Amino acid sequence: MAVKLKRFKRNPILAPRGDDWEALAVFNCGAIRLGDKIHILYRAVGDYVKYASSLGHAILDTSLNLLERSSHPVLTPNLKLWELSIEDPRITMIDGEIYVTYVTTITPAPPWPIRRKLGLPKPQQAYSRCAVASTQDFKEFRRLGSITPYDAEERNLVLFPERFGGRYAALHRPINWVGAGYPTNRPGIWFSWLDSIPGVMYDHRLLMKPEQNWEYKKIGAGPPPIKTDKGWLLIYHGVDEDEVYRAGAALLDLREPWKVVARLPEPILEPEEDYEKVGDVPNVVFPEGAVLVEDELIVFYGAADKYCCAASINISDLLDEMLR
Repeated sequence: MAVKLKRFKRNPILAPRGDDWEALAVFNCGAIRLGDKIHILYRAVGDYVKYASSLGHAILDTSLNLLERSSHPVLTPNLKLWELSIEDPRITMIDGEIYVTYVTTITPAPPWPIRRKLGLPKPQQAYSRCAVASTQDFKEFRRLGSITPYDAEERNLVLFPERFGGRYAALHRPINWVGAGYPTNRPGIWFSWLDSIPGVMYDHRLLMKPEQNWEYKKIGAGPPPIKTDKGWLLIYHGVDEDEVYRAGAALLDLREPWKVVARLPEPILEPEEDYEKVGDVPNVVFPEGAVLVEDELIVFYGAADKYCCAASINISDLLDEMLR
C-alpha cells in the first residue's frame, strides 16, 4: 500500500476573508519553523479581473493553532520592477538569513475556470520569472531581484538551505526547456548553482522529468529540500493529462544533490476532500512549505487555488518507504 500524508483535521488552516486583498482566495503557502512558531507566507487574491496576487503572513504554533494573521499584505507588487503579481512563495534559511523566493509576472490573469465563469478572454501573457527577497521579521522585505533565466518561463524556484563548498544551489522549473536540444519533452525539475544571492544561475542539469501517469504533463519542486541523514527529501507536485495536481516525494544525494537516490512511484497526496476538489481551480493539491515538529513532517499546501491546508507524516516512515 502506498504511503500517504494524513490531512490536518481542521483543514483548511486559512480561508479567504474580508472584502479586499484576500477576499477571494488564499493559497500556495510557504512555511518555516522558528523556535516554537511556524511562519506562513501565502498567496492572496482580492479580485478576479486583474487577478493580481500579494503575500500575506500568518503565525501558527506547532499544533497549527493560528496565533496571528496580518491585516494587510506584507509583500505587494512593485510596478517599477515589472511586477503586477507576486505568487507562490517558498521560504528558506541559509546561514541565518531568511530568503523568500516567489514568482513575478507583469501580465497576471485569472485561471481558465474563472475566465470561463466570468466570460473573460485569455490575454496575451508575458513569461513569468522567479525573484528572491530577504527578511528578518516578515514585516520588512529587501528585494534582491529576479534570478531565473529571462526566457525560460520559470516557476517553482527553491533554494537549498545550505551551501555546497561555498556555492548556493537551487531547483527550478523552466517551462520552455523541453523538446529538441533538451533532455526532456515535458517540463521537469532542474538543478543549478548560483554564484551569489542575488546572482547568476549556472551549470543547469535536469534532475527529474515526468515519469508516471499522475505527473505526465509536468512536475515542479514544492517546499525547499529538507536535509535528512538519508538524503535531501524533496516534496514535489505533478500534473496529469486532466490537469489534476498531486504531490510526490523523491530523495536526492546529500553530497551530489543533482542525483536522485529514490523516488516514490505513487503520489503521497491527491485531491480527495471537497476543499481540494472544488475551488477556483478544481482538483489541486500544491505543496509549497514543510516543517519538522519532532519526527512529524508537516507539509503545507494550496487546495483548489482557494485555501491553505496542511498534512503530515512521520518522516522516518516516509524515508523507509522510499528506500525500501
